[in-house]
Amino acid sequence: MEQVIMNQLSYPILSTLIFLPVFGALLLLFARRSWELLTKWVALTISIATFLLSIPLFTNFDKSTYKMQFVERFSWIPDWNINYYIGVDGISILFVLLSTLVAILCVLISWNAIKTKVKEFYIAILLTTAAMIGVFCSLDFFLFYIFWEAMLIPMFLIIGVWGGPNRIYATIKFFLYTLIGSVMMLVGIIVLYLYAGKTLDILELTTKTYPYNMQLWLFWAFFAAFAVKVPMFPVHTWLPDAHTEAPTAGSVILAAVLIKMGAYGFLRFSLPLFPDASRAMTPAMLALSVIAIIYGAVICLGQTDLKRLIAYSSVSHMGFVTLGIFALNSQGLEGGILQMLNHGVVTGALFLSVGIVYDRTHSRQIADYGGLATHMPIYAAFFMVFTLSAIGLPATNGFIGEFLIILGGFTANKWAGVLAATGVIIGAGYMLWLYQRVFFMDINKKVIGLPDMDIRETITLIPLLILVFWIGVYPNSFLSFMHASVQHLIERVNMPGGMQEVNIAKTLMEVVR
Repeated sequence: MEQVIMNQLSYPILSTLIFLPVFGALLLLFARRSWELLTKWVALTISIATFLLSIPLFTNFDKSTYKMQFVERFSWIPDWNINYYIGVDGISILFVLLSTLVAILCVLISWNAIKTKVKEFYIAILLTTAAMIGVFCSLDFFLFYIFWEAMLIPMFLIIGVWGGPNRIYATIKFFLYTLIGSVMMLVGIIVLYLYAGKTLDILELTTKTYPYNMQLWLFWAFFAAFAVKVPMFPVHTWLPDAHTEAPTAGSVILAAVLIKMGAYGFLRFSLPLFPDASRAMTPAMLALSVIAIIYGAVICLGQTDLKRLIAYSSVSHMGFVTLGIFALNSQGLEGGILQMLNHGVVTGALFLSVGIVYDRTHSRQIADYGGLATHMPIYAAFFMVFTLSAIGLPATNGFIGEFLIILGGFTANKWAGVLAATGVIIGAGYMLWLYQRVFFMDINKKVIGLPDMDIRETITLIPLLILVFWIGVYPNSFLSFMHASVQHLIERVNMPGGMQEVNIAKTLMEVVR
């Protein structure tokens, strides 16, 4: 059965979204270093244009089908059967919009924060945006891998050039963790390519049946890449270091989009390609998810650095996402996907908020704050909303995602549901305690006289504030996009696959030859 719907628009919208930021980066490449203000405005204009051009994806999307839409396909390297093949479905479309929105916020928050190599910084932001969109749109494994790895380069530079005192250590650690996992995935892609008749068409590959022991081996090969990106316990240790040393824009990209790519990989590849292995590995994945939820939450209680606390909270919150995905039921999967979006909104907002106050005090230590609500009441109000969303208060976006995940977790495994609910309680504890220490308590002399948020900073946070309540009050406006795709994915996972064995070593030898 055909799995695509050709482009509903008269122009190649996805290619436009991918290559418009690249065009902007090329424009900046030829700009003089002295044109800093012009550089910022060009980057902002390109980012806003990319976001506005992504809106027709939503207004023209057919929610009734699981098929890929806005598809573009051209032969690229015919000798290897490699195509430029892109499209979106009800799962990936949400993260394209998130990527385009995050790009605008990163440009705005960096307006005064980046003082050196301004041109190069905004080039890196634009190239990162293009790679992010490309990852979520790719329907050819070769193209997907190009975008997957291409994102490493500008992120490596953003952390390594504009990061904190220990940026080199954090950058190398981030690069090595992600590279090793990606190489394992590359081997898995090559094995699929050879076994499936030398095709890299992702949709075609998901229609085939693979031997059980081959699925198990490939599941763990892909797991190596996706688990690092999520990041799952115990391969999460690069994330706190990267967040701590990255500039605010780098932390926002990491939290809002980059770590979603790991969970997206499980949804797009691991579940439909290896359904037997996914079902077999469900207990292990649920256990790792619960460990991440509890471990990340407990570690947050002992943090003294604002960024590290939010970074470890990401480990806990992404544990909810993987729990929902591997619950393998509609509530869990839809809750997991929605929570990916929610986490991008809320954690991105929290890192933006930390960046706002860091620009004034140049300190991330919680002990250096206290009584901040007295001097920055508007900032305190924004931070309170994002804090309540992070702990899952009803009517905020965090509630519906966690509710669906815990419901799906209970359905899959009662203990997983109980322990996940415990993580919610601990999460409320460390976030409210953080808010108390920073905004109330005795007024710290270091915050006396700090100016409240200006217009640019307020505009940066308003879109995320709107999303917090929009998703919280009317979640179906986002859930409705994914219903058909999730149902199709569940049918694929529950489809019995081949249980015969295959010689993996022999398949790998074909690669060498």
